[in-house]
Amino acid sequence: MSGQSPSYRKLGLSELSEKVQAAEEMLRSCRLCGHRCAVDRTAGETGLCDTAEMPVVASYGPHIGEEPPLVGTGGSGTIFFGNCNLKCIFCQNYDISQEGGGSPMPTAQLSGIMLGLQEMGCHNINLVSPTHQMPMILMALFEAASRGLSLPVVYNTGGYDSLETLKILDGVVDIYMPDMKFSSSAASGMLCGAKDYWEVNKKAVREMHRQVGDLRISRKGLAERGLLIRHLVLPGGMAGTGAVMKFIAEEISKDTYLNVMDQYRPCHKAKDRPPLNRAINEREWEDALGLADKYGLKRLAS
Repeated sequence: MSGQSPSYRKLGLSELSEKVQAAEEMLRSCRLCGHRCAVDRTAGETGLCDTAEMPVVASYGPHIGEEPPLVGTGGSGTIFFGNCNLKCIFCQNYDISQEGGGSPMPTAQLSGIMLGLQEMGCHNINLVSPTHQMPMILMALFEAASRGLSLPVVYNTGGYDSLETLKILDGVVDIYMPDMKFSSSAASGMLCGAKDYWEVNKKAVREMHRQVGDLRISRKGLAERGLLIRHLVLPGGMAGTGAVMKFIAEEISKDTYLNVMDQYRPCHKAKDRPPLNRAINEREWEDALGLADKYGLKRLAS
């Protein structure tokens, strides 16, 4: 557990309750992400994320496969949410994100999961794919905080969050961990169904960094507060890695904690889409690391 009080504890229950109300109102004409579907999810309508107004959870538990500052000795308390606001054709968790994996549950049950992860000795509450369920998560967080939750919150997102969503989360989230998937509208339109991903993503990451700054790590090696960016290297340069690295270095911070990931493998619909039907090769990986170095990004996850 981090040695400092998490942001939402400093915020206080009264202001956190106000944020819950603002988030709930967004469900009436949903604009949580860049799609801005405007459906009334309180009336059972669903947009591109296929989710109404109840939280959908696929799995949860201590996770040791995250970045070292999140894992520590007790693991990161991950909650994998079902469905997604993006439709990546190469998603490794497509059974959860696009095929209905997960179970709807009351927010009281979700708050119980958060408290259970704390009891297990996890160092944080790691919300995986939270964007489309942000209001429900805030409701559960409020309930859990009322019952003694005191772990920092990690917002582990695909990076297609609206500014309205992020502004509600200001003062709540301790660690933002967005993807920066693509720097090309052609690629994002074809690969995740969001042609404007790069423009939405850049605005979102700027706002996240404004709120929490560069990642701060305690003497015990645990993440306390800040921004951690993930970028998955894709075959054939389809992720536009150079432009992503340039943006981070020039418009966010050269001290950004960055995970340049090499674990791409063809999953879901990518198996039939060259060059996505193969893993990246050594040259592509070395080129990606070289681009990070070119733009002065030295704080890379190991």
